[in-house]
Amino acid sequence: MKFRKFLAAGTGAALAFTLAACSGGGAGTTDDSSADATTGGGDAPAVTEGGTIGVAMPTQTSERWIADGDAVKAGLEAAGYDVDLQFANDDIPTQSQQIDNMITSGVSALIIAAIDGTALAQQLQQAADAGIPVISYDRLIRDSENVDFYVTFDNYNVGVQQATSLLVGLGILDADGVTETGETGPFNVELFAGSLDDNNAHFFWAGAIDTLQPFIDAGTIVVPSGQTDIEQAATLRWQQETAQKRMEDLLTSTYTGGDKVQGVLSPYDGLSRGIITALQNAGYSGTTADGFPVVTGQDAEIASVKLIADGVQFSTIFKDTRKLADQAVTVAQAYLAGEEPEANDTETYDNGVKVVPSYLLESDIVYADNIQSLLVDSGYWTAEEVESGQAS
Repeated sequence: MKFRKFLAAGTGAALAFTLAACSGGGAGTTDDSSADATTGGGDAPAVTEGGTIGVAMPTQTSERWIADGDAVKAGLEAAGYDVDLQFANDDIPTQSQQIDNMITSGVSALIIAAIDGTALAQQLQQAADAGIPVISYDRLIRDSENVDFYVTFDNYNVGVQQATSLLVGLGILDADGVTETGETGPFNVELFAGSLDDNNAHFFWAGAIDTLQPFIDAGTIVVPSGQTDIEQAATLRWQQETAQKRMEDLLTSTYTGGDKVQGVLSPYDGLSRGIITALQNAGYSGTTADGFPVVTGQDAEIASVKLIADGVQFSTIFKDTRKLADQAVTVAQAYLAGEEPEANDTETYDNGVKVVPSYLLESDIVYADNIQSLLVDSGYWTAEEVESGQAS
């Protein structure tokens, strides 16, 4: 876990935020501190310093969400706030209860990465009634007017990047990710999607399919299983074991008689590792240079970064969650100072009731040859962590 790195980044960002609050830029432990200032949000009096901010994260089973929680907590504490950080172990009732308790305890603001973006209407109404601003973190909270702001990455573009890296790996696009090589295939590809209750999964899928569709239409890419709808490709709760089982089923039902899968669109590193395990158990071996299927990913989790360095997983998408955490801190400070946070997108993210003002960050494709420049030189992972495949 990279707490040491996030603390430094969050502290530096928080110092800047005190000068310009609107600049661009299983269960866990509980902080029992109670709010010591008037709550903000809506027409409630502004809170300029102090107070407790509730941070609700979905799970501790993913290193990504642990890092996010620690980063947000470090940044808020450096800015002078107490923090009630909770992880819900991917259990919706647990997260609902945690947020209920935060509201009852009088938090000044809520930062929520929802397990199910449609399951928090009651809690959000309670927050609105109490004048507590709600910041949706990375996963858009849906079907409620009581979502004040959304901080995330350009999720459609993440899907574009995943598909682009798949096309590069198959040799259909050149290394620049733009130039077509003239390769016509056909290449056997299977498609995986995230959890349908996560709004981001739909953006990832849309970006990826829009990018792949011309090559599917041309016959350069074929999907032998015929499972080309998001409902067929979805992976509930983004579970690695579920993805592994589906890949095993696809191999036994579709790839018989010598047919081989040559590429797999995977939207998350945990799913990628399950898919790779299924492929290896079925006799696929070696590296992508030797003909191992091209498998994509997302989140630059250290175990997958090592697989990329070793030539087994082809790519991942790096979403620098330090920047996302900093932006969440910026937005929280703006609300609690009685100001309007800066949004750079006020059109894209319609949650079914309203378009939620958003701040979108950019992501990068990680291949074996840019691990050093993107992940190590930036301090996200160390060379030793990449070599071992474990966070220190």
